[in-house]
Formats: sequence, C-alpha cells, structure tokens
Amino acid sequence: MMKVFYNPAVETWPELTRRPVMNLEELFPMVQSVFELIREKGDNAIIDYTNQFDKVMLKDFKVTQEEIIEGESLVSEELKTAIQKSFDNIYKFHNVLKEQVKEIETTPGVRCWRESRPIEKVGIYIPGGSAPLFSTVLMLGIPALIAGCREVVVCTPPDRFGKVHPAILFASQLVGATSVYKIGGIQAIGAMAIGTKSVPRVSKIFGPGNQYVMAAKQVAQQYGVAIDMPAGPSEVMVIADDAAIAEFVAADLLSQAEHGADSQVMLITTSEKLAEEAGHALTHQLNRLPRKEVAQKALENSPIILFHRIEDCIAFSNAYAPEHLILAVDNPRALVKEVINAGSVFLGNYSCESAGDYASGTNHTLPTNGYANMYSGVSVDSFIKKITFQELSAEGVKSLGRIVETMAEAEGLQAHKEAMTLRLNYIK
Repeated sequence: MMKVFYNPAVETWPELTRRPVMNLEELFPMVQSVFELIREKGDNAIIDYTNQFDKVMLKDFKVTQEEIIEGESLVSEELKTAIQKSFDNIYKFHNVLKEQVKEIETTPGVRCWRESRPIEKVGIYIPGGSAPLFSTVLMLGIPALIAGCREVVVCTPPDRFGKVHPAILFASQLVGATSVYKIGGIQAIGAMAIGTKSVPRVSKIFGPGNQYVMAAKQVAQQYGVAIDMPAGPSEVMVIADDAAIAEFVAADLLSQAEHGADSQVMLITTSEKLAEEAGHALTHQLNRLPRKEVAQKALENSPIILFHRIEDCIAFSNAYAPEHLILAVDNPRALVKEVINAGSVFLGNYSCESAGDYASGTNHTLPTNGYANMYSGVSVDSFIKKITFQELSAEGVKSLGRIVETMAEAEGLQAHKEAMTLRLNYIK
C-alpha cells in the first residue's frame, strides 16, 4: 500500500521529500479573468459564478440574522458544547502569546518600543464541500478576535439549497465575525480582494482551499491584498521507534490521508517490526473509513522509510519540513530541540494530530509543501502589524547627534545630517 525505503542515502532525500507537483500557474489566466469580471460587474459577476460553479442562483449572498438564528437551532447541544470547549482552549492558548510592550533606553535619552495594532479588515475563507470546516472558523476567527480586528468577513460556499452549514454559522457567531457570505471558490477570494457593493474589500485573506482557491490567493496579492501563507495539500509525518503503538500510528496516517487523494503521509521509523505492524493496521482501519477511496489514493503516493538511527529520522524530517510532525518515540521531549522545520509537533503516543486539529489549543492553519522552512502557523501575530516608536530627549540628541551626522554625511545625505545638526545647535 505504502512504498517502503530502507536507509536511503542522503543524496536521494531531495527526491523523497519532493511533494506532488501542482502547477498553479496554469490556473492563473482563469483566475485573473474571474477577478477582472468581478472588478467590472461586481455582485452580478459573483451571482453568475455561484450559479455556474455551485449550481445555485442567489440574488443576495449575505447571510441574514434570521439564517444565523435558524442555523444555531440546527446544531446539536453536544456539538455546541464541543465547539465552545474548543473555543475556550484555543482562546486560552493564543491569548497568552500576545506580545507585551517592552520599552528600552538604547542610549541615554533615547527610548524605543514596539506596539501591536490589528489589521482592521480581514477575510476568512472556509471550505464547505464534502467536509465543512467549522473548526477552521475557530482557528482563524479566535486570533482575529484577540487581535481586535474591526471587520472579519467570512466567505464559504453554499450548498445546493443555498444554505451554509449550521456549524459554520454557529462558530462564526462565536468568534464575532461581522459578516458571513455564501460565496465559494475563486469568486470568494476575488470578492474579498477587490470589494463589491455587498462584500467589503479586506487587507488580508486567510484560509485553506482547493487548487483554485490557492491560485486565487496568490493572484490576490497582485491586487494589494496579503495572504496568510502559501498552501498545499495536507500532510503528516510520523517518526516512530519500538515504543510506538502501531494502531495509533496507522490512525494518524489515515487522519491526514482522508483529507484528499493529494494528501501526503509518511512513516519514518527505526523499527522494522513497527513498520510491518503499522502496515497491517492501515489495511484493517482503511476498510472502516467512509472516505476509503480518497485515503487509499493518498497512501499509494506516501512512503514508509526505515533508518538505523533516530538522528537520521529527525534529519530527514527537517529536510522535508512537515506540516504536522508526530514524535511517537520513547522520549519525545529529548528530541524537541532537534526539530528545526515543522508546522506543529505532537509528542508521544497519546498526542494524536486530530487533537491539534480541533481542541488542544494550538492552531491547525499551518504551512504545507515545505513552507515550514520559513513560515509559521497562524497566530495572533498573523492578524496584527507591529509599529515601532522612539522618543529622544535633549540628552538623547546629544548622545546620538554626532553619530547620526557622521553616518549621514558618509552616505551623502545632507538633509539627514541637517535634521540632527539643527537640533544639536538648538540645545547648546
């Protein structure tokens, strides 16, 4: 089912760590044409595209208060309780990560500090097809709430009846979303990037999606809108030794494989026995999944790699830079400092990746496709800008004056020098 590689040489790692190629550039002309039509026709273009792609004709795609109330009534009390507990955990974790203002005197009379300000208008895209991701509403909406964003716009595709999944509506209300729109795909990203009569233009767009949404987010940057991060298919890497429980390992691999046929899962292990047992467990558990065919296709493009040493497992992981990394080993804490590139890490046999997806408190919006080399997962920092401040007293001018004059003169910027010289002369 999964291809097995034995102690592959380092020179083969680039090939083993290469993700399935997705050429988004081929989609850019189509995305650009959708954006241009939205710029030209506004809401009418969105109505036409919703009819074309989602097979539903909507004259008004903003979710009404009545629809929100109706949606909330359709969510079971058990699910509401689960969502509320998840909300509490995510809020608790992200709230303590807020940066505290620290003022420092860099030299006598010169005080500097930095303060955070929210991005005023943000857009959140929530896929709503076969798996309506209401959990992503929490993962994106809660940091935006903590950051203090003034306007939080949620876009999610309607079903064939022109409705939004009730749990998405419930979660949107919980995080304080200012508006929810029944718009999906490229047209949702275009509407938030350009703005229409109904949909406000935002400054930054967040959220996962298919290849069309990914291409649209990249094009949105050409319209002066920021995005959370480049995205690709979901992925997990499990590093395991003899202390791992094979059934748990298989379940964790399948939890990502069921996301899509293009998802990538990897088992990296020092134990041949564990690899064999995990393979048997995969076969057994796969047959129980409603999304069996999807998961099976993902597994066919995913490897099991055996190394002699755990150090090689970690080195391979850092080369791959997984979105999710599970350390199912005897002493996972001992390896924490060795992890350099990963989106989110799960320690030990009991730390399943799905805990982070829903309710542990960390964020599940993470860099994929190797972008964990240079990107972090979403946090409150993703929804804020940081502004630096400095204040000079007369003493500060005396401390820095000659330094600034000398450097400005050396760069040939006379006006810069004069700005300081005038102040020096004034306070003499």
